[in-house]
Amino acid sequence: MAIKAVIALHGPSADCQVWTLALLKTFQVSIAGDVMIRIILPFIVLVSGLWAWNLALGPGAGSPWAVYDQSLLLSGLLSIALMSLAMMLALRPVWLERPLGGLDQIYLIHKWAGILAVVFAAAHWLIEMGDDVIESIFGEAGKFDQDYSGFIDAMRDAAEDIGEFAVYLLFAMLLITLWRKFPYKYWRYLHRGMPALYLLLAFHAAWLTPLQWWQQPIGLLMAILLLGGSLASGLSLTGRVGRRRQVRGTVTAIKTPARDVTEVTCHLGPAWRGHRAGQFAFVTFDRLEGAHPFTIASADRANGTVTFLIKSLGDYTRNLSQKISVGQTVKVEGPYGRFNFDRRNRKSHQIWIAGGIGITPFLAWLEALDSSTATAPEADLHYCTRNADEDPMVGRLRVLCGGFPGIHLEIHDSSRGQALSAEKLSTNGHPTANAEVWFCGPAGLGQAIRKGLRAAPLRLTRFHKEAFQFR
Repeated sequence: MAIKAVIALHGPSADCQVWTLALLKTFQVSIAGDVMIRIILPFIVLVSGLWAWNLALGPGAGSPWAVYDQSLLLSGLLSIALMSLAMMLALRPVWLERPLGGLDQIYLIHKWAGILAVVFAAAHWLIEMGDDVIESIFGEAGKFDQDYSGFIDAMRDAAEDIGEFAVYLLFAMLLITLWRKFPYKYWRYLHRGMPALYLLLAFHAAWLTPLQWWQQPIGLLMAILLLGGSLASGLSLTGRVGRRRQVRGTVTAIKTPARDVTEVTCHLGPAWRGHRAGQFAFVTFDRLEGAHPFTIASADRANGTVTFLIKSLGDYTRNLSQKISVGQTVKVEGPYGRFNFDRRNRKSHQIWIAGGIGITPFLAWLEALDSSTATAPEADLHYCTRNADEDPMVGRLRVLCGGFPGIHLEIHDSSRGQALSAEKLSTNGHPTANAEVWFCGPAGLGQAIRKGLRAAPLRLTRFHKEAFQFR
């Protein structure tokens, strides 16, 4: 899977939709910028550095044909390197969750690596198409053409033809991916072909890589990336991604606490390894529909039982309670994620903010605290809702928070004009305290609050938010 589209785990509540629509693009650029700086840019620098190390400077090194050849090689190298990275990250490597900050960050890197791979592929294609222009201006003098014969020559010709065909398919896939109106349920099936497409491009890259590269560090890196990407493609095509973390169970209860929310309880038995409050899992109710990620709304009771609160956000989750039934088989893969209460900074004042179904991980947190002998932290819990009188989560929160005097619950009811803002947070009795914010809800609201806190007197030590708006 080169560019994995994951449905938002914590969908927007109606009271925050205006914020979301207005600021979603800004938020995505901000998150993407962070990923670029921390992971993707160093990776590009590493690949480009090894290319430059192998670069031979001599007579004619600055000629148009030399620049053309090296530009063609570099653009192709960066494209296949980033695509290989995307393929390997699509395996959902749990061991990378700690250093990279969770599976949501892994998928974000995966997404942007895939997008940039297509960008460099486009540059590679355009440079390739430009050889006639260079020849018409500068002639063939200095043109680099290495002679091959026999089997190698035939394979290189085949690799060139296959690569051109695969690039056209890659462009089409990117356009469909970025076209939000294209239905996800159809896109998902098209996306399953990406590993096969990668194998075609890997074949193209392996045979057209200069032979002298294989004796250089850049050749070792190419071999590692192509091998890793090809193995990842094989595992994906055979349906083995995440298989070791998959558990089959039974749906034991279905409730509809709100018109657009379905609460599903599943019993997974002793095979379930347990989870930390705030984590999520991929849930499959229907094999044809496939897996969807949902936050686990219950604390781990060591009895193999998990509960999910699922908001109606798409075709499948709409009226979900009528599509599933008690007693049916369910497949759950996980747990994943680092939205973990134990990772909090105990020296910082805790501010927890939830919008709509984003309250889910905090419900699990509160349940985990309720069953723990550890001292509960002091925290301000802010819950944004469209109508507090009709929201069943409000009563549930008040009951759960009632047992913890250090947790101050505030309900922000948009029907009464009670909008949450950074100014309210900074004047909430802790104007000079170091604050750590844990946010789960609409992306636009999160970005607006984060942006406002930077200008507020409240000192922000950390703003933690999972990023699950990927397509």
